[in-house]
Amino acid sequence: MIETRDVIKVGIADLNIVKAPNMIRTSGLGSCVGVVIYDLPNKIAGLAHVMLPDSALAKEPKKNIYKYADTAVVYLIELLLNNGASKYSLKAKLAGGAQMFQFTANSSTMRIGPRNIEAVEKALNTYKIPVVGSDLGGNSGRTIEFNPATGYLNIRTINKGEKDI
Repeated sequence: MIETRDVIKVGIADLNIVKAPNMIRTSGLGSCVGVVIYDLPNKIAGLAHVMLPDSALAKEPKKNIYKYADTAVVYLIELLLNNGASKYSLKAKLAGGAQMFQFTANSSTMRIGPRNIEAVEKALNTYKIPVVGSDLGGNSGRTIEFNPATGYLNIRTINKGEKDI
């Protein structure tokens, strides 16, 4: 019997979860951070495509909680736990957070990539979820695909090729 496998796509400022044999993918990671939280023994994983570090800075009245590191990570953890993941088995892998443009002014508000990385790591640390692999920073965009059956995160970086972590 041939096992069919779907690849669930996650858009910008979006998130989703998947169980093996399915896989999960997002593209367009520039300054955004792709946060994969997974439970390998239960073969379940979630992916958030985080766009901005802090929901407190949101100007829209009804904010998209998937868009911000502080709210997306919390929601993704809850979603995984409600769908069979074990709190004690959760691990994370991260990719993205590039500095896509060079600015002459040294303003921290323009450092979106590094600020996203810091905010994601802070949120994961709050829940004591270890980051066991990452491909962060630089100035190139990435596409990532995670396999919850193996725990491998495939990263394709523009002009730099492909690798698994």
